[in-house]
Amino acid sequence: MAAKVKAKPYSWPIEAGIDPKTTALVIIDMQRDFCSPGGYLAQQGYNISPVLDVIPRIQCLLEAFRRDDFPIYHTREGHRPSLATLSSREYHRSKLSPLGIGDAGPLGRLLIRGEEGHSIISELTPSSEEEIIDKPGRSAFAHTEFDLMLRIKGIKNLIIVGVTTDVCVHSTMREANDRAYDCLLVEDACAASGKGLHEGAIGSVMAEGGIFGAVGKTVDVLKALGAEIPEYLKGGDIEGRLF
Repeated sequence: MAAKVKAKPYSWPIEAGIDPKTTALVIIDMQRDFCSPGGYLAQQGYNISPVLDVIPRIQCLLEAFRRDDFPIYHTREGHRPSLATLSSREYHRSKLSPLGIGDAGPLGRLLIRGEEGHSIISELTPSSEEEIIDKPGRSAFAHTEFDLMLRIKGIKNLIIVGVTTDVCVHSTMREANDRAYDCLLVEDACAASGKGLHEGAIGSVMAEGGIFGAVGKTVDVLKALGAEIPEYLKGGDIEGRLF
């Protein structure tokens, strides 16, 4: 029998256990625009240290899922160079900061497909077998073929990591829930621009018996996979290192 992950508020997944035939790892928006000092998030005035802190844990999970031949999906948020995929509201919102979507930054135009900042960070470079979902908004399901890809492969369970917990991670998880996927958010492999935003997003997932899914930690996912646990994860609760 496939193993389950120790999680809150229920052992995950509900049906059966982690299996490459039904379970996929989804890595949300680990792009230079969110993970580099010259990228969009930093140019909006936010601290990217929490984002940088989760990279090693996502690397551990990526290696473990690759070893066992699980389906792996990476997402990238970004717009067409013409801004044809950018609504007037979103354009205006982003311009409330000194640099907004489409403006020139150190890594090229911010959140624009094909620019340096749009690329996934080198530590998590997708392999040739791993699909990349290019999305114009927050949810990986909105205006993409992601749902179709998952259903063709028979995927029912999603393990979600990446950034930011309160925006693209949460939007993807909420929509996945509405589409009947059972989701696990790995709380120490996700980050937001502030501790309160991260904790609020985690709390809302677990409300009402797991209204949007379950929440677990990197070490417990690795244990369920039978993967080696890195030394820095063996000390127990690592909450507090992220912020």
